[in-house]
Amino acid sequence: MLDNKIRTKLRLGEIERLIRKHRIIVPPPARNTLINMCEDGTFETEGDRPTRHGWLVYEDSFWRWARGESGNDGDGG
Repeated sequence: MLDNKIRTKLRLGEIERLIRKHRIIVPPPARNTLINMCEDGTFETEGDRPTRHGWLVYEDSFWRWARGESGNDGDGG
């Protein structure tokens, strides 16, 4: 049995929707800001440039960032 876990990837449009839905940052960052976050390594992405589908951000990377933005980094304090 293969034990390779496939990491879910999100398009920037879905990231924008999640930021609005969960009110992670109000107002939500502009698209250019999200692109900069992909380029500077804030988000872990599929490759180091946009794919033919645009930037693809690993979902776990996005939620790690979101938890940090909300101050809930899991350290109990």
